[in-house]
Amino acid sequence: MKYYLMSAAIGDIAGSAYEGRGRRTKDYNAVKLFSSRARFTDDTVLTFAWKCGNEHRHAGFGAQFKEWLASHNPKPYGSFGNGSAMRCSSAGWLATSEEECVRLATETALPTHNHKEGIKGAVVTALAIHYLKQGRSKAFVKEELLEKCYPEWSCRTYSEIQPGFAFNSTCPGTVGPAIICFLESTDYVDCIRKAIALGGDADTLAAIAGPMAYAFYREMPDSLVYAALKMLPDWMVDVNERFDKRINGV
Repeated sequence: MKYYLMSAAIGDIAGSAYEGRGRRTKDYNAVKLFSSRARFTDDTVLTFAWKCGNEHRHAGFGAQFKEWLASHNPKPYGSFGNGSAMRCSSAGWLATSEEECVRLATETALPTHNHKEGIKGAVVTALAIHYLKQGRSKAFVKEELLEKCYPEWSCRTYSEIQPGFAFNSTCPGTVGPAIICFLESTDYVDCIRKAIALGGDADTLAAIAGPMAYAFYREMPDSLVYAALKMLPDWMVDVNERFDKRINGV
């Protein structure tokens, strides 16, 4: 496998075209990968490298995170927004044990999202990727993560939540639904489409669910990978290549 970080970037880019009140859709068949409005957002920037955030200040960062970036002495601000979950996929790919995964995911969340729900969102997302890359089943992820960490979502199906699902930028309102999109998907693209067609925070839902799907199905369409790479700046392409080598021991 390769293009690990791209599994989140593709979801982010695809979902970006459906961000905003007038662009959200619940029509699965209308979702295009990628539309002419597609671009990478803050989800991709922070997945690839925190320190480059100020180079892309117009990528869609939230107001509090913009203040954090601009601060001379940035401090955590107790957030439990879904930003911690959207940017933590690297922890799931890198970790070689459950304990390491929890530690790395927590470290990615703490600089800003030090609320217990913000940390939990990152840990659950990273653990899902970690478990799936090890060959664990969808049933395992549902039982060990969805049922234990987000029980309010565990007995609900995609068809039940999709009609009334609304925009929600919190971890409790995003991570569970993203896992459901993955659990009910048939392949990587289907997972991304389902995440977008929930009609919520499309880019973040897809950026969270996408790496889970890639870890499980072990493939993404080359056409999407190459199209996404063309949209990224050179530093991201370089990080992608170096991350792949790190994971694959090259």
